[in-house]
Amino acid sequence: MSIRVTPPKTGQPPLTRPNIGVAGKTGFWRTTKPIVDQSKCTRCYQCEIFCPVNVIRVEPETGVKIDYDYCKGCGVCADVCPVNAISMVEEVK
Repeated sequence: MSIRVTPPKTGQPPLTRPNIGVAGKTGFWRTTKPIVDQSKCTRCYQCEIFCPVNVIRVEPETGVKIDYDYCKGCGVCADVCPVNAISMVEEVK
């Protein structure tokens, strides 16, 4: 058995690059949201590294910033925080 791949007629491969929010702002899906206690945060970057939606940024001077427009409230950031600086609270709409 052999598979034959035909290149697209345009000369370009049929690839797309995922962009944040291609489905629109998805933060309204969440039922809980992460809240950061900046005084406890050690800037270890674990939350930024493990965020599955890539909406967390850690700045050395200002601490953790979360883009709530796209955060889905999964809680991974709170689970990986070694100093428990992130807590999940019920979303108030």
